[in-house]
Amino acid sequence: MLAVLHTAPVHVPVFDALRDEEAPGLALRHFVRPELLDRARAQGPEAVGEEISAVLGAAAGDGARAALCTCSTIGGAAEAAGAAAGLPTLRVDRPMAAAAVAAGPRIAVLAALESTLAPTGDLIAEEAGRAGRAVGVRTVLVAGAWERFEAGDTAGYLAAVDSAVRRVRDADVAVLAQASMAPVADAPGHRVPVLSSPRLGLRAAAQRAASDASFSGLRTT
Repeated sequence: MLAVLHTAPVHVPVFDALRDEEAPGLALRHFVRPELLDRARAQGPEAVGEEISAVLGAAAGDGARAALCTCSTIGGAAEAAGAAAGLPTLRVDRPMAAAAVAAGPRIAVLAALESTLAPTGDLIAEEAGRAGRAVGVRTVLVAGAWERFEAGDTAGYLAAVDSAVRRVRDADVAVLAQASMAPVADAPGHRVPVLSSPRLGLRAAAQRAASDASFSGLRTT
């Protein structure tokens, strides 16, 4: 079983569908905790470590072999909490970050939440260090996008993100920091390759849940 920690309920059907495509038969148990993102935005991701540990501990007690955190803002805290809880935990954007580093040194990161920019930039720097590559990261906050997401205006949210992607220049790859941005990656006509996290993250986490391989060694190509 793979435990999946979300901070928005809209991600549940998305990851169920990806599971059906990438790892049919894998049992998922979803934990939806919007309050974790609210606290992390107000107080910093480190403020929600204990709550995440409790969720992951419960998941491990129910038989989960690995966990996936789909929220970029609290992803680092979730990986740390997983280590403390004895449950290997992957932040959904780690495989995407590794793929971005492999794509080239000029990386544009687009986010709808300001609280996501620093964690995503730090993650890319970490993956660049692992790969022994020098990269430059430029961040773009998509103004007004998150308000549309919270209001349920998914079409408007994705349109705002897509418009921002189309304005990216002088980059080898564009990275979509929020999992909810994923549909934009498949839109035609972008000037640069666009990476999103859900499929890459689910694939890597599913591999860990199905095997005894070293979780820290998993990478997506």
